[in-house]
Amino acid sequence: MRSLPIATEILPAEEGEAEGCVQCQKGSKLVLFVTGKCHWGCDYCPLSENRRETPDMFANERRCTSWEEVIEEGRAMQATGTGITGGDPMLDLEKTLEAVSRLKEAFGQGHHIHVYTSIPFNPKRARDFAEAGLDEIRFHLLDGTTKKYKATMNACAEHGIKVGVELPCEPDKEAQLFSLLEDLATVPVSFLNLNELEITVGNQHNMDVRGFNLSGGITAAAEGSANLAMRLKKAAADKPFHLKFCTAKFKDAGQLRNRFKRRGQATLRPYEVLSDDDTVLFGAIPTSLEDAHDDMSELQKELGMAEGWLRYDAAFERIELPLSLAEDLAEVVEVPVLLVEVHPTHERLEVGVVHLNEHR
Repeated sequence: MRSLPIATEILPAEEGEAEGCVQCQKGSKLVLFVTGKCHWGCDYCPLSENRRETPDMFANERRCTSWEEVIEEGRAMQATGTGITGGDPMLDLEKTLEAVSRLKEAFGQGHHIHVYTSIPFNPKRARDFAEAGLDEIRFHLLDGTTKKYKATMNACAEHGIKVGVELPCEPDKEAQLFSLLEDLATVPVSFLNLNELEITVGNQHNMDVRGFNLSGGITAAAEGSANLAMRLKKAAADKPFHLKFCTAKFKDAGQLRNRFKRRGQATLRPYEVLSDDDTVLFGAIPTSLEDAHDDMSELQKELGMAEGWLRYDAAFERIELPLSLAEDLAEVVEVPVLLVEVHPTHERLEVGVVHLNEHR
């Protein structure tokens, strides 16, 4: 099988790093997209068109219509926490508050929850979020300063919610970002997370207008973002908050892959295996619904297979079985025998099919 040239190791936590980041790096945080509502129109927004302004929820890659489905997805990946994002979750504040309560009720108080927002919401609501169990809040500062956010930040900190700031590291905002380091020292902020600016399908035109180029390699990182972030990190060494820089490569090849691996390991069927690329592999034999029962009975009888090691997928009209067995069968049968590769997500997106006996 192919092997992607990317690193997926879990990096050790830095001293002072936010707990939300520690769990995210491990791939153990459920990503809850609670709403697509957002009024800010940031030109670097990487959000896909199918999520912009939608009222729908997504738990990881799964579109959800109920809290039960959200919780089911959390259990499917054995989530230790949840990151609530959007859109802007505080544009549907009551729904976000309910999300915190539902998740804590389902998974317990040890389930770590953080929320992203650009909104300096009414400081009086900080108590409601604290009582619901919110552990951490991350502010995206729309104007690059804390002026509008101080009252809300102070209220959250007073109620025991850890406060942080999270921003993309824009190469043309150097002066503003260095100024922000001094600004953050005046508010109860525990951490500043800088994400490497990415050029995506959703923001490429805007990034072109601003003169940003790709940094090269296999990532979508904007040139200059990483260099600026590392200089900011050095300058923040003596500040009362922790500065973390998250690269585009690690977000895609580390956090996402680790989450896929975790979900795959937790939901593998008996006949499936996890590949080096953290996809799910199994064998398959195309069979019509009409013939499925007889064909499965014959396979079980001839091969002495236990219950659960064969499964019929009516949508794809195929019998699914262990890949090792499929490889053996491909040597002796005339019917097509397949290797199937799917993502370990709820939808199990099919990413590859190989005919094992096509050239026999």
